[in-house]
Amino acid sequence: MSDLTDRVSYLRGLAEGLKLDDSKPEGSLIGKMLELLDAFAKDNDALHQSLDELNEYVESIDEDLSDMEETIYGDDRPDDDDDKDDKDDDDEDDEDDSTVEYACPYCGETMVFDVDRFDFDEDYLCPNCHKPLFPEEDEDVENEDEDK
Repeated sequence: MSDLTDRVSYLRGLAEGLKLDDSKPEGSLIGKMLELLDAFAKDNDALHQSLDELNEYVESIDEDLSDMEETIYGDDRPDDDDDKDDKDDDDEDDEDDSTVEYACPYCGETMVFDVDRFDFDEDYLCPNCHKPLFPEEDEDVENEDEDK
């Protein structure tokens, strides 16, 4: 029995000691309140018991997982510091993959673009010769004809 259940029982004893008449509204109200408190106390006890069982089960699963990790990885598991270093190396590799170098088709000036921020609808101009970096195919043909 929990402390809450004990306290409700104590209140029930006090109410019985007062010899309240159930036929009067006050006596009926106090009786119903004690019934409600008793139900809350029992539900609370059941919840605490379920919580204790759940905690034991989670601890059991945690122990089983630890045993499994030991069986699978053994002593070959890297330290936490090594994991952090590996993660930093992966981030650096991702940064390299997010940029692209492109040479202007007119002057050969090389530019670096961030792939994530690249807008395909925008007309980019070369900062050196101020011509379109990605000319339409018709412009390429016209320029080749002009060069001849």
